[in-house]
Amino acid sequence: MIGPNQPYLCLMASVTESASTYSSLDQIPIVDLLKIINQEDQSVPLAVEKVIPTLSLLIEKTIEKLKMGGRLFYLGAGTSGRLGIVDASECPPTYGIPHGMVVGLIAGGDSAIRKAVENAEDDWNGGICDLKSNQVNSADVVVGIAASGRTPYVAGALEWCRKEGILTGCIVCNSNSVIASFSDYPIEVIVGPEVITGSTRMKAGTAQKLVLNMLTTSTMVGLGKVRGNRMTHMQLSNEKLRDRAAIMLVEVAKIERAEAVALLQVHGSVEMVLQYLESR
Repeated sequence: MIGPNQPYLCLMASVTESASTYSSLDQIPIVDLLKIINQEDQSVPLAVEKVIPTLSLLIEKTIEKLKMGGRLFYLGAGTSGRLGIVDASECPPTYGIPHGMVVGLIAGGDSAIRKAVENAEDDWNGGICDLKSNQVNSADVVVGIAASGRTPYVAGALEWCRKEGILTGCIVCNSNSVIASFSDYPIEVIVGPEVITGSTRMKAGTAQKLVLNMLTTSTMVGLGKVRGNRMTHMQLSNEKLRDRAAIMLVEVAKIERAEAVALLQVHGSVEMVLQYLESR
């Protein structure tokens, strides 16, 4: 039985913890070490390609939930948790969505973003408590992120979600893991042993970041937050973005820059300006 008393039970051997295929890394020139890392990194997109069918199903369900007022939650520990928080935090400024539509939770709380709280990931009930504090319910989607596929903080939360009828997904880098068994849509990106044995902040982390980019980008496109290939809903929070918005309007709406700047000051976003121009 899988549960809080057996948090590390895994259905298959852990590839992410397998010994590196490289030896004597501490004795080779830096340039050779960099070539090895780069060579291994090139295998990651090919591994991600294999999960696209399952990932597309998860994204379709996520779009449905968010259109009905639901939220997307990421849940992870360590590097995995930080990656989820980064992806979630970038969605409001990039796509103009409300804070709270995409939420990243990390074992150990916000302090763990900057400083590792290693033992927090072992708390089977920790993720459950964090989800409950955010009033997660069946309208939402919860995606667990864990390279090993067996992190108790994530596994416990996804098991609870299953019991509560909450849609679940995961991003893991081992096959047939505990966390995958609690996921409606398990995304298993098998990148193999790391250059440094067990250092899953490397290839596994890169794979997770790629999948997270694909998940939220495609979801935001599905929610109508992109026109063509333009981030028309982005928040104009600094000079660079205001300049980008003006250029966008010049190119898309075929208006002069001065008019674009003036309209942005009135309407606040490219999308609102375009809607105004289309209604005239």
